[in-house]
Amino acid sequence: MSLWHLVLLALIQGITEFLPVSSSGHLILLPGLTGAEDQGLALDVAVHIGTLGAVILYFWSDVRVALGGTLRLAQGKIDTKGAFLALCLLIATIPVMAAGLALRLTGLDDALRSVAVIGWAMIVFGLVLYWADRTGAETRTAPEWTLKHAMIMGLWQVLAVIPGTSRSGITITGGRQLGYGRHDAAKLAMLMSIPTILASGALLGAEALMEPDVFPWRDAAIGAALAFLAALAALALMMRLLRSVSFTPYVIYRVILGLALLVYAYS
Repeated sequence: MSLWHLVLLALIQGITEFLPVSSSGHLILLPGLTGAEDQGLALDVAVHIGTLGAVILYFWSDVRVALGGTLRLAQGKIDTKGAFLALCLLIATIPVMAAGLALRLTGLDDALRSVAVIGWAMIVFGLVLYWADRTGAETRTAPEWTLKHAMIMGLWQVLAVIPGTSRSGITITGGRQLGYGRHDAAKLAMLMSIPTILASGALLGAEALMEPDVFPWRDAAIGAALAFLAALAALALMMRLLRSVSFTPYVIYRVILGLALLVYAYS
């Protein structure tokens, strides 16, 4: 893979992974619209590892609590704040893992990877985010997360298997609909991304190791590093802006891009 394509891939993944604009949709469009070669599973895994590192570092205080709680949860104990957080994250992740595995086994995931699907998803779920952001109350904070709300947000996250939906966008939509403030809804969505990225990365990694080609270690290392830096910067900027700015700018971007993709798809 050429260096410019590798840099473009890593930056797109890093910048869009945690913004509510769909990283998977952008990555699917990259080879289709630029004519460049498909990046392959190995590099998909690498850039996902980079973005995973970014969200873990940014929310390290919460991640550390959840990691400690995971050990308690494994012992069947839910007697600490960390154990409860770990349980909420587990419950929120199971639905999308099941849906993603079902699509992979049936081959329907490939059928959804079209410009038209991405265009419609960009528009529809962008407008749903706008509705939730405008109508949702801001009466709850992240520490008030409950098992019921974790399940509800987990069900919202299932929609992210449709390319163009945006995993972060749809979980933020669920959080806003439940009454969490913008910053808190985004924080919960980012924490939910950690086990989801781990699960999808493990699946992609297993498939990549089964490919006959030699693993591109140099490209993977460069892609992971660039994706890490881009994701960390984008995440920090978004979380800071959400204290004073709504999700409307992201919605406008989604609608404009979606309309352009539909014109391209149906012309």
